[in-house]
Amino acid sequence: MQNPVVVYIVDDDESVRRGLSRLVRSAGYDPVAFDTVEGFLEAVRNDHTGCILLDITLPRTTGLQLQQQLTEKGIQLPIIVISAREDDEIRNLAFKQGVKFFFHKPVDDCALLDAIAWVLCAKS
Repeated sequence: MQNPVVVYIVDDDESVRRGLSRLVRSAGYDPVAFDTVEGFLEAVRNDHTGCILLDITLPRTTGLQLQQQLTEKGIQLPIIVISAREDDEIRNLAFKQGVKFFFHKPVDDCALLDAIAWVLCAKS
């Protein structure tokens, strides 16, 4: 039996986590949402098929710092950033560190689902 496709959601805004969870569940994925980097790092597994939806601005750390921690831990899940920050420098650094897509909030549902499908297809 194949593991479910897990979409990890890391965002400190409860309404964003809830909305993204509903969206990815409606597309047949298994959403697992976290409001802190620490909780996410304790739970993330590299043996799932899936990806990470990541906010850049998080309490006590940034999405970019989390990205570096994942690399150090050998976690190779594709990352899609969804951020309220419209900053070319942050966007460029995120792509340089390996982010696959960078969306500005609020994100278009269809575009996000297409990006998730693309990173999952590209990984397999």
